[in-house]
Amino acid sequence: MNLPTKLTVLRMILIPAFVALFFIPFPFHTVVATGVFIIASFTDFLDGYIARKRNMVTDLGKFLDPIADKMLVACALFAIVLFESKWQIGVTVCAMVIICRELMISGFRIVASAKNVVLAADKLGKIKTVLQMIALILLLPIADIYAYAPALLGDIVFYAGLAILVLATVMAVVSGCHYIVKNKDVLKD
Repeated sequence: MNLPTKLTVLRMILIPAFVALFFIPFPFHTVVATGVFIIASFTDFLDGYIARKRNMVTDLGKFLDPIADKMLVACALFAIVLFESKWQIGVTVCAMVIICRELMISGFRIVASAKNVVLAADKLGKIKTVLQMIALILLLPIADIYAYAPALLGDIVFYAGLAILVLATVMAVVSGCHYIVKNKDVLKD
């Protein structure tokens, strides 16, 4: 197992730690959980960078990396949906759209793989991912921000996170449609 794959496995190990820290109440638990989320998110960037830079791309890495990414994002989305009381329906709809997009693209990649076609992530998908991560980093610690900081700061962080989450959701739809249209030949029999 090479270094990029070990980083992917580390990300998968950090997911239960993130979830436990998020839901077990202690002072600043959502802030600590967000720190773990940031570290796990950084391993996503780092494993891909190292794999490409050092030509260490493996089939195991290609298999585990997208799964680890989707697991991390899904857990974070569920966490904010379950914890968020302000704008819960809006946050829930964004989470549903993002998760449905990820399932659709995963299914599309399975079809492509069965035809021996490798589909790389594109620029729009990467923009979606960055927006998603920023939104989650802002929204995950919101309970502690409201509990320990002035309400105005909480409102600023929350509405900025919500706005970026909405933008990430729009990008999820746009990038998902673009990805399928760009690779539509995969669906031909």
